Amino acid sequence: MAAPARGEILRRAGDLLDTRADAIGHDLAREEGKTLGEGVGETRRAAAIFRYYAAQTLEPDGETYPSASPRTFLFARREPVGVVTAITPWNFPIAIPAWKLAPALAYGNTVVWKPAELVPLTSVRLLEALLDAGVPEGVLNLVVGRGSVVGDTLVTHPSVDAISFTGSNSVGRAIQLKATERGKKVQLELGGKNPAVVLADADLELAAEHVARGAFLSAGQKCTATSRVIIDQAVFEPFAERLAQRAVEWPLGDALDPTTKVGPLASDQQLQTVLGYLETARTERASIVAGGDRNDDLGSGYFVRPTVLTDVDPTSTIVREEIFGPVAALLAADSYEDAVEIANDTPFGLSASVFTNDLDSALRFARDIRAGVVKVNQESAGLEYHVPFGGTKGSSSGSREQGKAAREFYTEWKTIYIDPGTPGG
Repeated sequence: MAAPARGEILRRAGDLLDTRADAIGHDLAREEGKTLGEGVGETRRAAAIFRYYAAQTLEPDGETYPSASPRTFLFARREPVGVVTAITPWNFPIAIPAWKLAPALAYGNTVVWKPAELVPLTSVRLLEALLDAGVPEGVLNLVVGRGSVVGDTLVTHPSVDAISFTGSNSVGRAIQLKATERGKKVQLELGGKNPAVVLADADLELAAEHVARGAFLSAGQKCTATSRVIIDQAVFEPFAERLAQRAVEWPLGDALDPTTKVGPLASDQQLQTVLGYLETARTERASIVAGGDRNDDLGSGYFVRPTVLTDVDPTSTIVREEIFGPVAALLAADSYEDAVEIANDTPFGLSASVFTNDLDSALRFARDIRAGVVKVNQESAGLEYHVPFGGTKGSSSGSREQGKAAREFYTEWKTIYIDPGTPGG
């Protein structure tokens, strides 16, 4: 199929997602626990991603080069890599699949897609939009099942040329080993332990609001969530008070209730994991200034109160490991240099924020921090779809998703020499 024709299908898919956004967002909230507003917003973001890559199908797909021979026409073009396995997580069950499926299809690949087993309904809704838009039979294939059952086949099958995975570090690295030893192309987006640095000159109300958003929205179940907050000692107490106030006041409850700001965790397993980390925090003598437990007033749902921890050791489990829950650990810093050193002291390098009113400090932080995404006076979470996304260190395999950068993974170069043959022949 010609690239512009593929683009028309993706554009129709985006329009269908927009039309169905309220219904899909409702299903997403019921299935995954994200608030209704977040679910609808995520669906509309997926629609925008499909329209963006529809436009990319009209972009140049190659380059011409001068040849040493005046008779030779020399050019290179990008061609699809082939069959792509896309393995996606439950925390963004429509946006993350969209930013894998849209470029894969735009650039001419076929896809076998395995979503997380927690979100089959939302996955089917996305597939329906693409099929209704006209994706040909066999081009996009949905496999619903546990990774422990179907994962090896999807990664090691000889027909698979590339694997794009978003999920945990342990699973991602295991996939990388199995795939690369078979010569397959691999793209990994893994975990994060993302810092927000609050300098002494920051607007504390702004900083507290954005740190709370990064830490508590989506119940903290985001790889880009703010989980470590490094605060200049001079403003530590007033900032902690402001953040704790939001943790206490933000409504926690039913994802379908329009007044809810923080919904439940996605599963009982996730609930037990987060509660286990909070118990570890107590064992490690952290002080809990807000939250720290399950909200039993809401019944048997997977509700954990937004939590703010202080008196945490930089080497403690709660500071080192990804929790994937609504938990923010606060650490004090003596200076800008100390704050950056603490922020960089992690095996991860996905996203980071700094809050300051000084332009020099902001630009300096953007240079000094080891992270793939840097925000100034914004929450660490929240991504625009037309720019590269990915991490450094243990957060990534080094590739980038979204925007034009996605073309690097889903295509490969072919260089072509054309000579007219014998002169006069």
